[in-house]
Amino acid sequence: MFDPKKFIEDAIKEIREQVDNKTAIIALSGGVDSSTAAVLAHKAIGKHLVAVYVDHGFMRKGEKEEVISVFRNKLGMNLVVVDARERFFKALKRVREPEQKRKIIGEEFIKVFEEEARKVGAEFLVQGTIAPDWIESMGGIKSHHNVAGLPSGMVLKLCEPLRDLYKDEVRKVARELGLPPSITERMPFPGPGLAVRVIGEVTPEKVEIVRLANAIVEEEISKAGLQPWQALACLLEGKTVGVKGDIRDYGYTIAVRAVESVDAMTANAMELPWEVLKRIQKRITREIPDVTRVLYDITDKPPATIEFE
Repeated sequence: MFDPKKFIEDAIKEIREQVDNKTAIIALSGGVDSSTAAVLAHKAIGKHLVAVYVDHGFMRKGEKEEVISVFRNKLGMNLVVVDARERFFKALKRVREPEQKRKIIGEEFIKVFEEEARKVGAEFLVQGTIAPDWIESMGGIKSHHNVAGLPSGMVLKLCEPLRDLYKDEVRKVARELGLPPSITERMPFPGPGLAVRVIGEVTPEKVEIVRLANAIVEEEISKAGLQPWQALACLLEGKTVGVKGDIRDYGYTIAVRAVESVDAMTANAMELPWEVLKRIQKRITREIPDVTRVLYDITDKPPATIEFE
């Protein structure tokens, strides 16, 4: 039986022994994995931890504001916010292939962290790597995650306190640490963010469309009292014909997906109530003028993955 209290005690001790009095940085995204790792490291080494939130432009609606509120204002963590939006969009210009997108984002991420690490003299990189990350990276399913996405020449030493845990265990640790439900119960989110929920080339316009669509999906799922493992919206490539008022129009297509799972190694498409799907469709097409069509993905994992890219 997994004991979160015992795990926290052991993890704090191990982090303290590994990092000692040296400085460490952590990639803090606001997701449950990185948030839990950050709080553990903060409890272990305190002022020697620098939490880095990279605003690459691909995060969920309101993500940056919540990270600042919880970790800097409430927990007193040393939080650095890096505005790297222009840098990431430039690196992804004309890039369409999913794996290339993931690798570019992963490499750019590490460059940002190494720049911040040099500023503070950090020697360690704390990561929220969990068991499915490295299992699927070794199997070739994920290439951006904290394992396969790291460059071979990286000078920072890794500290991965959650490496042997699965998501349900991480949530138990997060609750025991006192993190708010908005983080402990948050659905998984891909490392490259919304960039892999845009099929084809990533542009600021497309990212904003999928950001708003994702927010609508999450809001309606929550209002309905449903608890999928993951629910998301993806912007498909190309446009389809639609009608706005009495005018023929061409707009984007949003694909909605919700799955049930235990550990993300396999997943079943969730049978969302029809009225929930209709509310999602109506809100997306009404609130996002560039979208004329909404689809629902019913494919399990396998053969599909949870994310589209």
